[in-house]
Amino acid sequence: MNQQSRQDQILMLFRQQPDAFVSGAEMSRALGVSRTAVWKNVEQLRTLGYQIEAVTARGYRLRTSPDLLLPAELQDGLQTEVVGQDIVYFADTDSTNDRAHALAKDGAVEGTVVIAEAQQAGKGRLGRRWTSPAGVNLYASIILRPPIAPRHAPQLTFLSAAAVAWAIAEITGLTPTVKWPNDVLLDGCKVAGLLNELDAETERIRYLILGVGVNINMQAEQFPDDLRYPASSLAMASGGKVSRLRFTRTLLEQLDCLYSQYQREGFEPIMQAWQEYFVLTGQPVEVDCQGRLLRGQVVGLDEDGALLLKLADGRQERVLAGDVRPLAVQ
Repeated sequence: MNQQSRQDQILMLFRQQPDAFVSGAEMSRALGVSRTAVWKNVEQLRTLGYQIEAVTARGYRLRTSPDLLLPAELQDGLQTEVVGQDIVYFADTDSTNDRAHALAKDGAVEGTVVIAEAQQAGKGRLGRRWTSPAGVNLYASIILRPPIAPRHAPQLTFLSAAAVAWAIAEITGLTPTVKWPNDVLLDGCKVAGLLNELDAETERIRYLILGVGVNINMQAEQFPDDLRYPASSLAMASGGKVSRLRFTRTLLEQLDCLYSQYQREGFEPIMQAWQEYFVLTGQPVEVDCQGRLLRGQVVGLDEDGALLLKLADGRQERVLAGDVRPLAVQ
């Protein structure tokens, strides 16, 4: 058992006996380590921000917890069937998507969630960098193994975007919108992005990674100066700090719910859920399709999630990938 697992187990013991003292002997037996090792792990938890009281002959008691996304914290009360049953945590890593790829290739179970407090090489769409300061946001990647053809993989992007939008509304009371195909906005500013990647054969997906980045408590001075799109965070939009733990649990539960529905009923209810947050239907937009610019009116989504545009000459165009920018109504 590694040190992180021991700390998670100590936290679970505290959660099982809230407000009570847990003896060093009980912890020693549960972890299979010496009392000295228990003390060292308790000290490590204190350095992370946990306030743990120690009383001779009584043991340890947890008083307060920091807003860390540790597995033991996230799984405390988590109501899911697949997503989040196994959580892998990094204080710092290059990219949660990269770590998830490695775990998936090694046989990680479906629903495994990779979470980091900070990323040094966070990834956005089209090779862009996702700014990932420590301790303020959510950087997560979920491993799924859906029994679908690779051509249907983009449907899971709409699933994750709908889940994020729902969680934002649930936790903050704000009204998010979605930007086709994989951004979530508040007041026109980007607060979340999704990057889904897969490993597949011709007709079978080996695994799919749902990459989720949500700006939760990030402040204006933490954003880089060269952003391509106006950005914000849940805290900036709501005017107060947001619990990362509560938000992440809510999101994992909604992802689990939508994924179960997707497997039972297909893409239609997922597309409907996404469209509840989509406000550009009937509006004029410009779409940058990797250098090819299209202008037209948004008709809606095709059954596979492609954006449908009505061009000036009356033709209808299916757009499979591109950056959408709303245009002023003439």
